[in-house]
Amino acid sequence: MTTSSPTPRTIDRRRLVGRGASLAALAAILQRLPAGADEASPAAAIPPQNSSPEAVAAAINAFALELYRELSQGDDINLLFSPYSISMALAMTYAGAKGDTRDQMEDVLGFDVPNLAVHASFADLTDDLLARGNVEPDEERGLVANGLRIANALWGEQTLPFSEDFLAQLEMHYAAGLQQTDFINAPDQARDEINAWVEEQTEDRIQNIVPEGVITSLTRLVLANAIYFYGSWRHDFDHEATRDEPFQLLDGAEIDVPFMYQEEEFAYAELGGMQLVSLPYAAAGLNMTIILPDEGEFEAVEDSLDPETLGQAFDELSSTPLYLWLPKFEFEFSASVASTLQALGMTDAFDPDRADFTGMLDEAADPDVGLVIGDVLHKAFIAVDEKGTEAAAATVVIMEATGAAPDDKPEPVEVRVDRPFLFAIRDSQTGAILFLGRVLDPSS
Repeated sequence: MTTSSPTPRTIDRRRLVGRGASLAALAAILQRLPAGADEASPAAAIPPQNSSPEAVAAAINAFALELYRELSQGDDINLLFSPYSISMALAMTYAGAKGDTRDQMEDVLGFDVPNLAVHASFADLTDDLLARGNVEPDEERGLVANGLRIANALWGEQTLPFSEDFLAQLEMHYAAGLQQTDFINAPDQARDEINAWVEEQTEDRIQNIVPEGVITSLTRLVLANAIYFYGSWRHDFDHEATRDEPFQLLDGAEIDVPFMYQEEEFAYAELGGMQLVSLPYAAAGLNMTIILPDEGEFEAVEDSLDPETLGQAFDELSSTPLYLWLPKFEFEFSASVASTLQALGMTDAFDPDRADFTGMLDEAADPDVGLVIGDVLHKAFIAVDEKGTEAAAATVVIMEATGAAPDDKPEPVEVRVDRPFLFAIRDSQTGAILFLGRVLDPSS
């Protein structure tokens, strides 16, 4: 798997080029293990696995909609999260789970697919996304650089003997090496290090993901994922065409917000009380798909979305000339998703008396020492303008101690996104949803 290392080179926002340093070479060596390799090493003890990136992408998407359903309850606010980031952080955690804890995580995360090699599938899916998500500038086409960064890291209490097999799995498939940390005596310093890593990986868009008081002397392991994406539109919106237009809120009130406009062919579908428009980025396969419910149908469409319905909707997309109005927007969203995961059925992982993460620890570890998930923190950011999209997200799992178009083109369809809508930044080749959200008020 190819990811950026915990300390990649600095990347200028909106001119993201390349992926920075990585552990790709090490991962390749570990995955292939040529004849003569040290068979006594932890990596050599890991049996070969068959990868299925499409299956794990489907699992991520199903989990995304379940998570969306839970997070969207309550206040009528804009919402954004990265199901890819949360799934990957929890997949690393799942690597050390056993018994009922492992079974519940499999069920909630959608990993209970027969013969699904979860970790190898994540590695191959991430490799594929990174290979296509990083695009050099193309002056002839007027495109700026596109970039995608996905990074993982571990911080473990320096006095705790972690399982070499567990660490080898995470280094092989997630390029996540263990950083020895003094949680017991210096929890605040550890918090600063984790926050600094997340900020660096996300171009400073995700700051202070771990607030004061969350990392304590009881913290024993922190698993983190960060994802950063900047995608220029394949078809830019003209700045001069942007003007204020009314946007209708859920309660019927109207506000004026900047609307971008262009006439272009986009993948489009109209079905089941909603319109879909897919705006491609310069990066191959990546796009933002707008899901615009018919007027007065937002709640009905939001409540009806499931993997099958969404998949069928995406399959209906076809190239169509459009007159497209789309509001500019920028916002961030943060939440602890611990209670949401428990509501979905992942209960034992958070229960000190039931959590079984013995796969994370060496057999020589004190049998009275256990690990339990204390919290799962997530934070995401998005900005959409005439040139493209900038999006970032990070997830931190905190473990604590326990004891082509036709010749005759049809007339363009007018699509005015002037009311609450949903959106997904997704990969059309694998189907993986990287970011999922809704916009109820573009001005907030």
